[in-house]
Amino acid sequence: MRKRTCSGFTLIELMVVVIIIAALAAMVLPHVMPAGDEAKKKIARGGIANVAVALKLYRLNHGKYPSSSEGLDVLMKADPKYNNEAYLERDPIDPWGNAYVYKYPGSRPGRFDISSAGPDGEMGSDDDVNSWDKQ
Repeated sequence: MRKRTCSGFTLIELMVVVIIIAALAAMVLPHVMPAGDEAKKKIARGGIANVAVALKLYRLNHGKYPSSSEGLDVLMKADPKYNNEAYLERDPIDPWGNAYVYKYPGSRPGRFDISSAGPDGEMGSDDDVNSWDKQ
């Protein structure tokens, strides 16, 4: 007669592996998570640059920037007089799901201001992203 042997992992061995993986994740995750916020800030800066280019094209065609009351919505409408396409392909929304804030005239003479409230969603805090700060 042959003796059967079962090979495999015991519950204790599996638990040790799970604990090791959890410990490694606990050490690595705090260093990786802030990178997500910085990546979203870079995406927001790119979105602001995209809106700025659309505003400059609008100014070339119309001779002026849209007013603050017209806002960025005017860039979403087709312009049959010039090219029958909208200046922006999608709504100007920041990576946190909020609309970019547009102001014209801006804080500098003859310029516009575009800003995002950042991760906290509140304007005027340290995490805001805007068109006038070069970061």
